[in-house]
Amino acid sequence: MARNIEIKARVGDPDATARRAASVAEEGPWTIEQDDTFFGCRDGRLKLRDFGNGNGELIFYRRADQAGPGQSEYRITPTEDPEGLRAVLTDALGVTGRVCKQRKLYLAGRTRIHLDHVEGLGDFLELEVVLSDRESSAIGESEARFLMERLHIAEADLVEVAYVDLIEESRASSDDPD
Repeated sequence: MARNIEIKARVGDPDATARRAASVAEEGPWTIEQDDTFFGCRDGRLKLRDFGNGNGELIFYRRADQAGPGQSEYRITPTEDPEGLRAVLTDALGVTGRVCKQRKLYLAGRTRIHLDHVEGLGDFLELEVVLSDRESSAIGESEARFLMERLHIAEADLVEVAYVDLIEESRASSDDPD
């Protein structure tokens, strides 16, 4: 399985963060619309990413919930029929959540810098340091921390869970009468 080191952080000033991302990136930004549907999965997470243009990706991944650089293992398979695949997976596994976002993607070496505006949640930054097959996680973690410094991402800004979990937490707290 492919691996990367990831962090996710809340962003207070998306424009300033975009300027810093542009200053460290060699490529980008590209703007990508993403509609992620999550399905029942007993070991990890399974999501269908629809780009809204007839293309998508089925993504399975495992990542511990933690608020710092952490390893993620994943498999990605492209699809030219995300709507049909969503219908089949919904029938077979059930939908557990949905996340719609606009992503700006920058590339800094082997690291993908994502500036995400997530519907209902706000603005976030993700770093994904892609690891080679036999490479130590510690090397990727070091690279992620270096970029966090350059992008002014503080430990207090880090988020432990996936967007789909944050949306569910937000929904649950708005339903709570207390």
